Amino acid sequence: MNTTVGDFSGNSALILKAYREAVAQGAQLVITPELAMTGYPPRDLVHRSRFVPGNIEALRQLAGAVGAVPLIVGFVDVNEGAGKPFRNAAAVLQAGRIHQVVAKTLLPTYDVFDEDRYFEPEENLVPVVIEGIRVGVTICEDIWTDDYLPRRLYDVEPPIELAKQGVDLLVNLSASPFSLGKPTIREKMLGELAAETGVPVVYCNAVGGNDQLVFDGNSLVIGKDGEVLARLASFAEEVAVVDVLSGAGARAAEPMVVAEELYQALVLGLRDYVTKCGFKSCVLGLSGGIDSALVAVLAAEALGPANVLGVSLPSVYSSEGSKDDARELAEKLGIQYETIPIQSVFEALKGQTREVFAGKPEDVTEENMQSRIRGLILMSLSNKFGHLLLTTGNKSEMAVGYCTIYGDMCGGLSVISDLPKTKVYEVSRWINREREIIPWASIEKPPSAELRPDQKDQDTLPEYDVLDGILELFVEQGQSIAEIVARGYDEELVRWVLRRVDLNEWKRHQAAPGLKVTSKAFGMGRRIPIVQRFRE
Repeated sequence: MNTTVGDFSGNSALILKAYREAVAQGAQLVITPELAMTGYPPRDLVHRSRFVPGNIEALRQLAGAVGAVPLIVGFVDVNEGAGKPFRNAAAVLQAGRIHQVVAKTLLPTYDVFDEDRYFEPEENLVPVVIEGIRVGVTICEDIWTDDYLPRRLYDVEPPIELAKQGVDLLVNLSASPFSLGKPTIREKMLGELAAETGVPVVYCNAVGGNDQLVFDGNSLVIGKDGEVLARLASFAEEVAVVDVLSGAGARAAEPMVVAEELYQALVLGLRDYVTKCGFKSCVLGLSGGIDSALVAVLAAEALGPANVLGVSLPSVYSSEGSKDDARELAEKLGIQYETIPIQSVFEALKGQTREVFAGKPEDVTEENMQSRIRGLILMSLSNKFGHLLLTTGNKSEMAVGYCTIYGDMCGGLSVISDLPKTKVYEVSRWINREREIIPWASIEKPPSAELRPDQKDQDTLPEYDVLDGILELFVEQGQSIAEIVARGYDEELVRWVLRRVDLNEWKRHQAAPGLKVTSKAFGMGRRIPIVQRFRE
């Protein structure tokens, strides 16, 4: 299910609707994702005086609507003892009351997770008895085993401890954010766990976007032999009833290819960010290049073409081909389209600064002027019509600072800021797999910012497949210069790339939030100081 952080009444309504649907289909136990009552992650909202009491009151009201079939709901509980003030908890609701509450044992504090900041861990691992069945209730990180964590982090393995106590079933309420390849990893891990313990595993994951995180669903039912009995939808809500012993009701959605996974994650994250923030429409600049073309396709899919405005902002350096490609894309998508030339504004601005710039040749300053004029016009359209402005920069550019602060970085959401340029091409070609949607010229022509005559990205940057390979090793895997060079990359180039990543931290701190789709994004899971002198 797709919950919204802090929307207790809306989340309760979603839970109750799904509960009734499952019961009508014959469910004997209904499970929801981690912190379904509050939405995940609530972060520092838990410290607001009415937040935790409000979610507990909503839980009590929900319990009153629950009948004989038990319902397990994730919520934030109060910790009455020593330690952190709250617990990441799950309540078993049945026959109009809260039957039992258990809390999360393993609290992740790495990458995007910061649960030890708020929650006290559960220390007393005991099964919950429901209708004579001994159920081991775990919450997200509780079920992750050492082999699949960044390193050995914990001294206890809750599902193993519960299995030793003779549970008949392991369930896991999860809010596990998507990153490329993660659904496959989860499935392999849960299969090994079920086979090791000889206990069926039911894994219920959240769906939807909350801020920078996208939750992919892919809920699973694993038989005691480790085989998948059911795999629910990716990136979509779904209610399913599955017999964990016989496999009756089983369904197994086919896994997606990489490009489709990335596409669906970005569409879902974009749709939820826009709508949950209260916007109905968006605006973006259409340059005729591949990045803005991909973002336009994602926006049209997420919000509907009528709710997307694409704006061509040509200067004297914009090629006729690029202007034609932008117009053709808008026509194919059926989105709104406007052309607002910037040349007269650019000339006026250069005239205003001519005296103070006297004796200085034109350089990157004038290039950035064009980008900032475009940002000003797009922000004006956002203000005037209430559109959310989408930025169109990719991860490769953001990494090395090939972007203009207060220019093309203007906006409320950076849709593809965690998508390397090579993946931008891969997803775009997947979009065109059956028919041309993105003009092939946008995909095949050499990428260019078109801010000076005959400009090409590779005048400044290495080839993108080389750049992205270095960036993945450095940003996502944390490798050193020596380790990256040992992979076959030129040392001088590696030093140049890593230096640019460090130098442009200040830009990224001012960037619009982006949607996380890789294992390490430039966002909430990466905390690098701006002022620092560490060098390799």
